[in-house]
Amino acid sequence: MKKQFALLAAVFFSSSAIAADMSAKAPSTATKAAHERVLERLPFENTEDFKLATRGQLAKPEALVIKDATGRVVWDMTNLEYLDGTRPDTVNPSLWRQARLNAIYGLFEVTEGIYQVRGYDLANVTFIKGDTGWIVVDPLTATETMDAAMKLVDSHFGKLPVKAILATHSHADHFAGIRALANEEDLTSGRIRFVAPEHFVKEVTSENVIAGNAMGRRAGFMFGNLLPRTPQGAIDSGLGKGVAFGTITLLTPTDDITATGQKLILDGLEVEFQLTPGAEAPAEFVFYLPKYNALCVAEEVNGVMHNLYTPRGAKTRDALIWSRHLTDMLELFGDRMDVVFGSHHWPRWGRDAGYDYIAKQRDMYRFMHDQTVRLMNHGFTATEISNMLDLPPSLAQEFYNRDYYGTVSHNVRAVYNFYLGYFDGVPANLNPLTPERRARNYMNLAGGPDGLMRHAEHAMQKGDYRWAAELLNHYVFAHPKKKQARALLADAYEQMGYQAESGPWRNFYLSGAKELRAGVDVTRGARTASPDMVSNVPTSMFLDFMAVRFNPEGADDLEVKINLDFTDTGEQFVLSLDNSVLNNIPNKQDKNPDATLTLTRAMFNQVALGATSFPKEIVKGNVKVGGNPLALMKVFGRLDEFPTDFNIVTP
Repeated sequence: MKKQFALLAAVFFSSSAIAADMSAKAPSTATKAAHERVLERLPFENTEDFKLATRGQLAKPEALVIKDATGRVVWDMTNLEYLDGTRPDTVNPSLWRQARLNAIYGLFEVTEGIYQVRGYDLANVTFIKGDTGWIVVDPLTATETMDAAMKLVDSHFGKLPVKAILATHSHADHFAGIRALANEEDLTSGRIRFVAPEHFVKEVTSENVIAGNAMGRRAGFMFGNLLPRTPQGAIDSGLGKGVAFGTITLLTPTDDITATGQKLILDGLEVEFQLTPGAEAPAEFVFYLPKYNALCVAEEVNGVMHNLYTPRGAKTRDALIWSRHLTDMLELFGDRMDVVFGSHHWPRWGRDAGYDYIAKQRDMYRFMHDQTVRLMNHGFTATEISNMLDLPPSLAQEFYNRDYYGTVSHNVRAVYNFYLGYFDGVPANLNPLTPERRARNYMNLAGGPDGLMRHAEHAMQKGDYRWAAELLNHYVFAHPKKKQARALLADAYEQMGYQAESGPWRNFYLSGAKELRAGVDVTRGARTASPDMVSNVPTSMFLDFMAVRFNPEGADDLEVKINLDFTDTGEQFVLSLDNSVLNNIPNKQDKNPDATLTLTRAMFNQVALGATSFPKEIVKGNVKVGGNPLALMKVFGRLDEFPTDFNIVTP
């Protein structure tokens, strides 16, 4: 009898006996139970945020769809009616609440003289009345969304001139729509002032160039760019509804903020600044408006827990510096502010409410920092700490401290990494095998493909999706073409996505499930290499990016020196290839170069963007070559073009 039962079980669990089901699945019993625990744990009876998010609404279009000049949709706030209905079991109750709040859009009065357009992009754009016109804060991600926001303001107040523009920090959703408001001539003539924190242009371009291709691919997962906007797909990013896919632009600031306490008079209005670098962004400021007793906290304080490490990939942020900036903010402005507003979400009115908001966000970052370092010094690893720590109730019960964007889990691992790096000190992890080799070894350990599949299916039945995903990930990396393993891993990711409180986590899980089922599609990937972005990259940094693209295969016996002479900027560099490494040396020309390239930096940008090529421009006479032209091919012919569709969930 036992033998017959074992035979039946083997047939039932055999990977060859079950057809791969690539369809989306309904929420499981385990997922529904997880949602019930969330409902019991958090104070959903507190609806104050809904009052704050709608307070002062002045105008909104009935249907908000923004298109570019070709008719392509770059922003769409329609088809969100489902958020007014009963929450489906495909969405974490807490994330559902945040998604409903982020769906509120239009023109709002913060206080008389300060207005915000919210829900027209990932970020807010703020309009402050000066003596003769507008001071515009954070002109969104794209010219199309910024233009639409400006038109909404004009339709309500009548047309007033823009007198100044402030970009609070160096992330694209806070500056890249600027050409909807100004151009170079506006700035050079003094008609419009553009104010930004010091090192703004450097930090803008550095984040989008060196590792931009990998970040862009991963950002597609983080923001759910390829997922449907439905209760089964990408309903929210936590920080906002998503990313606008419009025209990204950049101008050079006329005024740099270089120190806390610095003041400017913009269109008759006094603005007092606090510089806050190294926290949410490498270049950032907040500012206070004495006339309005109003504090703009930029993106240092938000209606979500922010990222100390962003899943799209970026340098780890310093939680301790972040918390110290917020302490300084309270010391500088805490007894003067009657309203607190920011670059995302909705304002807080009243001195006590604003103080509490900033203080509890500060304490959230400080708690994650201090307790991670405490446990780290007890010998615990990043993974162990991420499974041990949670915020205390005094912080965790505030919805603005919830895991909608950052999470305690990946933020405490970021703190560990900030101090100790990726290695956990365990010798077995010092030089790990490749994912494919580890996968094959784990599969053998589990008793081959069928054995591993039995364990994974058992985990799925128990609702242990994290363990199922770990097992099935090994299966997929060992046998990526096995559809049944891909299908079951997609099912595990899907349930984890349905359970996630974090918008980016949900989007990562559901994007992974989609690619396992349907393959890679990057038709709506992030586009950061705009002409403005490329043209503002410092030349030395751009040449560093060339070095990153240099493919050293078969180049170890090459020694090449190329002089670069940029006639429009007056810059000169030596490109030196030796030891399979491409170095660049500024302010120098080699006495005996293999070749000399004379051109404008503007032409160099056009080649970099793929709008033209060196051979074409040499023939036209726009690029001059001295010495041996073949030397150019030894360098420029070895530059990789990075694919935007590299695999993430499969090897």
